[in-house]
Amino acid sequence: MYTAQLKAHLQAVEQALPVYLPQIDRPWETVADGMHYACTDGGKRLRPVLLLEFCRLCGGDIKAALPFACAIEMIHAYSLVHDDMPCMDNSPLRRGKPAVHKQYGEDMALLVGDGLLTYAFETILSHAATVPADRVLSATLELAQSAGVEGMVGGQTIDLQSEGHTITIEQLNTLQSLKTGALLKAACVMGAILGGASAQQKDAAEMFGKELGRAFQIVDDILDATADAATLGKPVGADAAAEKSTYVTLLGLDEARKTAQKHTEAALSALDIFGDDAASLRQLAQTLQDRCY
Repeated sequence: MYTAQLKAHLQAVEQALPVYLPQIDRPWETVADGMHYACTDGGKRLRPVLLLEFCRLCGGDIKAALPFACAIEMIHAYSLVHDDMPCMDNSPLRRGKPAVHKQYGEDMALLVGDGLLTYAFETILSHAATVPADRVLSATLELAQSAGVEGMVGGQTIDLQSEGHTITIEQLNTLQSLKTGALLKAACVMGAILGGASAQQKDAAEMFGKELGRAFQIVDDILDATADAATLGKPVGADAAAEKSTYVTLLGLDEARKTAQKHTEAALSALDIFGDDAASLRQLAQTLQDRCY
C-alpha cells in the first residue's frame, strides 16, 4: 500500500510509538499494558503517515513532527477501543485479535481509551520543544477540535442516535465527515502546519483529507457488506445488524463504488499544488480506493 517514502514514515512511527507510550512497570501497569496492546500491534497507521508526508511536502522536519504523528495514532486507537465496547458497537475483534474489552475487561477498556486520549496531548506537549510555538498551538488545536464534539465525538453521537433509523445521504455525509473524516483531515492539516505550509498548501491538505476521508468511509461500507471477517480482521455485517444507514444501503453497491471513485479523484486533484513530489500520496489514494481490507 505504501511507497518507499511512506514506508519510511511508517517505520519511524512503529519505532516511536512504544517509546512515547507510558512505561508498563508502574502501579498502573494494567492500563499501560492495555494502551500498548491497543496501539502497537497492527493497523495501517494511515493518519500518522499522512501527517508526516504533508510535513515533508511543506518543507518541515519529520523527526520533530513524530510526537504529533504518534499522538494522532493514540487518539485513533482510543476511538477504536471505545467503539468496540458493548455499549457502542459490541465488537469482539479488532485487527484479528480480541478487542481490548475482551482482553482486559470493560472497566480497563474504558480507562485504556481515556488514557490514550489524554496521553496523546501529553506526548505532544512533552516533545515539541524544537517546533515553533505557533505551529504547536495551531496543530494541537486542530487535533483537539477534530477529536472532540465538533469532530469525531460528534460524529459518533450522530451514529449511535441514527441506529434503527433511515437517514438521508446528506445526513450520512455529515455523520461520516465527523466520525471518520475529521481525524483524517486533521492528520493532513497538522502535517501542513508543522511543515510551515503556505495558505494554499494548507487548503490543499485540508481538501485532500476531506475527500480521502469520504472515499475511505465509502470503501469501508462496501467491505462491511462484501468482505469476510478473516480478511478484515474484524466482524463483518455489523452495520446491517445494528440497522445503520450506510453508503451501500442508501446508494447500492455500484453507485457507492462510483461515488468513492469520484471522491478519490477529487483528493488527487487537491494535490496538484505539490506537483510530482506528491506521487506517493497519489498512489496511496488510489490504493485505498482499491483495497480489500
